[in-house]
Amino acid sequence: MARQRLGQHFLKNPVWRERILETLALRKEDTWLEIGAGHGEMTEMLAPRVGRLIAIETDKRLLPGLQRRAEQEWKNVEIVAGDVLNLDLRAMLADGRVRVYGNLPYYITSPILQKLFEAAERLSSIAIVIQWEVAARIVAKPGNRDYAYLSTLCQFYARAEVEMKIPPGAFDPPPKVTSALLAMRLPGARAELGIADEGAFLGFLQKCFAQKRKTLRKNLRALAADERIREVIAECRIRPDARAEQLSLKQFGALFAKLA
Repeated sequence: MARQRLGQHFLKNPVWRERILETLALRKEDTWLEIGAGHGEMTEMLAPRVGRLIAIETDKRLLPGLQRRAEQEWKNVEIVAGDVLNLDLRAMLADGRVRVYGNLPYYITSPILQKLFEAAERLSSIAIVIQWEVAARIVAKPGNRDYAYLSTLCQFYARAEVEMKIPPGAFDPPPKVTSALLAMRLPGARAELGIADEGAFLGFLQKCFAQKRKTLRKNLRALAADERIREVIAECRIRPDARAEQLSLKQFGALFAKLA
């Protein structure tokens, strides 16, 4: 039985597992990182098709079964016990570029993505099963009401696309929401913008979206005098009454360069 505090919804339906597998374009030479191995639902399908698989699982009850199968069946699989949020991914993924698959607990999707992006230079792709509404927010474009800080964070690091919707019945226990498989290919806009201080830029984006109903100018008053903000917005050819949800990452980059 899944423990609700861990947000566990195991992908039991074999039809949906096969459909997901078909989208991953697996290659024998690739190294994969799996977040949330569970009982090995996807682990057993990934293992024979990839070169190396690092499978992370935080539920201690599931680890003996995973370890046993790794020793007996999955010779290329390394089981890592622990919470992905507390692991040193940069050290773990030190050898070459890695691809990621995960059936993520919905309540910590954003923290896990931020953790992965800390090791972005080690990753070539991320495929995750998450709540449909969160996936829609990640791929949202400027002008869409779903476009928010999470959209810009993810699109800064990766090109994101929703591959499929997954119904609650594909899981055990079934969640109360529809899920989605989200594919993310690195790098994203980061490669084009050339931001020197990425931490400061992400902090800047958070300030821009601090209060979505307010204009960008009002949200940026914590960074500079109102007159200077007006000047910079005009220089970047942005409407004086624009809100953050209307700006592209390129426009945010231009604003940041002038206000940093």
